[in-house]
Amino acid sequence: MGRARVMGSVDEAVAGIEDGSTVLVGGFGLAGMPFGLVDGLIRQGAKDLTIVSNNAGNGDVGLAALLAAGQVRKVICSFPRQADSYVFDELYRAGKVELELVPQGNLAERMRAAGAGIGAFYCPTAVGTPLAEGKETREIDGRAYVLEYPIKAEYALVSAHRADTLGNLVYRKTARNFGPVMAAAARTTIVQVAEVVPAGALDPEAVVTPSIYVDRIVVAR
Repeated sequence: MGRARVMGSVDEAVAGIEDGSTVLVGGFGLAGMPFGLVDGLIRQGAKDLTIVSNNAGNGDVGLAALLAAGQVRKVICSFPRQADSYVFDELYRAGKVELELVPQGNLAERMRAAGAGIGAFYCPTAVGTPLAEGKETREIDGRAYVLEYPIKAEYALVSAHRADTLGNLVYRKTARNFGPVMAAAARTTIVQVAEVVPAGALDPEAVVTPSIYVDRIVVAR
């Protein structure tokens, strides 16, 4: 098991992301969004991407800028529309981007299942709604459940507060949100941090994402 690589630049950190990749992008709205990595992905130019995130972009920055650059084919998210989601709205209404709407708890659990090696799970959320159409349902103890499958990805872009040189991560308050489950669900996890500290400098009890899930680290804002 190798240690995570500390990269010299954001562009180096996102190098090699292929066209057509599924990319998990951390953040809850703007909180915890890995802006530096997303900007690097825009410069890198990968296209036909499937983006998995809680939101579908805010304003003109982050995911909204990636959408505006024409690099996204599909968005899988819980909250595609907010007052400032005009970039996504325009693209979706024009038929230029696909949407898969997933309830927030299901979104988190589907990624957690991918990281945990769970093949599928039954969940009561969305039973009897359009979101359950075409999905297997089962009654368990008198209650209806829908079968949901994991969301796996080639890449995860995550923002953490600090990393050590091995790749162990700590987060800052609510910026923790989707980062830990995304890091575990991706083949390659790329993390931007405010600071990289020597191995052993982080309190082991405070580490949220262990280094086994982290591949590349870069200091970025």
